[in-house]
Amino acid sequence: MPTYQFIPYAPFLQACALVAAAAAILPPASGATVATAPQAPPNSTYHYYVATTGSDGNPGTAAQPFLTILRASHVALPGTTIHVAPGTYTGGFKTTMNGTAGQRIYYVSTNKWGARIVPPAYSETSIAWDNRGNFVDIVGFDVDGGVTQRGVKWSQGIYIAGSYNVVRDNHVHHIARDIGCTSAGGSGIGVDSYYHGVNNDVIGNTVNDIGPRGCRFVQGIYISTSGVAQNNVVYGIGGAAIQMWHDANKVVVSNNTVSASTTGIVVGGGDYYHTKGPNDFTSVHNNIVFDNRYGISEQGDTGAHNTYRNNLVYQNSVADWHLLNGVEHTGTVAQAPRFVRYGKRGNPDFRLLKTSPAIGAGTPEFANPTDIAGKPRSAATGIDIGAYQH
Repeated sequence: MPTYQFIPYAPFLQACALVAAAAAILPPASGATVATAPQAPPNSTYHYYVATTGSDGNPGTAAQPFLTILRASHVALPGTTIHVAPGTYTGGFKTTMNGTAGQRIYYVSTNKWGARIVPPAYSETSIAWDNRGNFVDIVGFDVDGGVTQRGVKWSQGIYIAGSYNVVRDNHVHHIARDIGCTSAGGSGIGVDSYYHGVNNDVIGNTVNDIGPRGCRFVQGIYISTSGVAQNNVVYGIGGAAIQMWHDANKVVVSNNTVSASTTGIVVGGGDYYHTKGPNDFTSVHNNIVFDNRYGISEQGDTGAHNTYRNNLVYQNSVADWHLLNGVEHTGTVAQAPRFVRYGKRGNPDFRLLKTSPAIGAGTPEFANPTDIAGKPRSAATGIDIGAYQH
């Protein structure tokens, strides 16, 4: 696997003036806001089961489940759902089986965030879950790198190297917190073009506490190909909450909420693997980018057809915007988002208060039909900016 080539953060060449007055921010409170609704499994031809009470010598049935996700992956055919029961599982594995466009492979935590993936006692890899397959969905897992480990430190949570994959409704956190800040980089969720991967989607995930504080080489969600980043909540990231580089182009970045990171969203291209660039026709719409050092920034090789519409961008301490090639942002809301609970320490709640200026201020263009919690969005009643619909 290649080393990520993250670009260094240069000072923004242009900065918008920050509005001086900020709306009151509620203090943090203990206890994370965690959605616990079970994941509804898709209709599949084959079903296998994994549980902490199982054995990899079992046939993988509901009555006799496998012990590990890796063992289950070895028998997955197109049209398979692998149901993973709540419990703690050892990470550091690679899945390689392929689905098809009409018969995908699904790895599903039967309770959202109930199946927890942690480092082994001695780690031999830097990746919690390395997926090389195509037409694969990874749904509802808790990937927790915060447990002390020996061996290789985890620098990446979920790494996607195939094509037409979906990473959905996962919680990826405390990854790469104690690694050195070097150009080797890392990410909570990484979507890579090196192995010719295209069209991968990252939807509805919560990604937080990734990388050493202020380390520009470690990102929350990293995309180096085509695809979608929608409905994600990303905060407490050493580098960018969401970053595009290498062969990234035609990416849809919509209805994300990002905060408390070095940069909110980086749209960039360069150090190409398989294309000639630039990062063009990327759409950045309906995102909340709040309380980072930098807001939304174009860097490297970008085109003139990128669009920035109806984003709430506010209180990014150095600069809110840096766009190139004469590109301008439109419909921007420059006010505090007014979350239910917010603080750089503790457990924020990024749902919107009824007084939030983000309510109804979004555009239907590229808005996901539901929000991060599954609540419907409708142009008829108004699209909210950010991951949550009020």
